[in-house]
Amino acid sequence: MSSEGQLEIKFRLYDGSDIGPSLYAPATTVQALKEKLVADWPQDKKIVPKTTSDLKLINAGKILENNKTLAESTTPMGELPAGMITMHVVVQPSLPRKKTEPALRQIVVMCIYCTVPAMVQSANPR
Repeated sequence: MSSEGQLEIKFRLYDGSDIGPSLYAPATTVQALKEKLVADWPQDKKIVPKTTSDLKLINAGKILENNKTLAESTTPMGELPAGMITMHVVVQPSLPRKKTEPALRQIVVMCIYCTVPAMVQSANPR
């Protein structure tokens, strides 16, 4: 832990670069961290999150829940030298629904079209 009980956290991005380190109060929520990450995200990256729902934060192998605080989400700091926490950031941009729905309908229609003749053929022995 750093000065005055605050946590020093850096965020490791998918390409190995970091955002931070910065100091955060233990009462800071994971949702607040995600909002800061979206605001501070480097725009030169290939993948840029548009909303906080595009991000997942991982600490000590666990995906952190938005409604939890840092105090509830982090592991004890006694064993770490320097007390800095590295959280990994996973970006999963949500797909636009308008583009995926017609593709899903087409797949379903194609599957139904393909399976119906197979059922008809099996019902009529030759």
